[in-house]
Amino acid sequence: MKASPTLTNNLQAVLADLIELHIQGKQAHWNIVGTNFRDLHLQLDEIIDAARNFADDMAERMRALHALPDGRSATVAETTSLAQFPQGLISTKDAVDRIVAALEAAVGTMRKVHDEVDEEDPTTADLLHEFISKLEQYAWMVGAENMKASTSVTTPDSKPSSK
Repeated sequence: MKASPTLTNNLQAVLADLIELHIQGKQAHWNIVGTNFRDLHLQLDEIIDAARNFADDMAERMRALHALPDGRSATVAETTSLAQFPQGLISTKDAVDRIVAALEAAVGTMRKVHDEVDEEDPTTADLLHEFISKLEQYAWMVGAENMKASTSVTTPDSKPSSK
């Protein structure tokens, strides 16, 4: 199978976000300070490894489909959907918010392109499913650092049983 221009563009968008997620994770990893530093530092290692591996999987899938991945820094900077990460030291609280936003942006790109990818190549859509599942899990786990316990978060809505 040879990827269409649409499939190539969709996969390139995912690749750019994954590369940027890896880079932003490293920036946070090196510069976080504050409460729960060590826990977040270690969580970021997991996210960084996953993003790097997912980027490699995506680029190799693109090559298998005769598409050309572009991981150059200029291309990634121009095309990523992730907001720019700040320079310098960052508090763990702010880093959590920014990393969750980056994870959600990367997932957003994947969800945006999913249906077109699935129409042309269900095998590649399966990769997107794997990436989405893991990145959403990371967003939840990292985001929990700043969450407050509340009924709406810890207790699902339920309807009275008709039995």
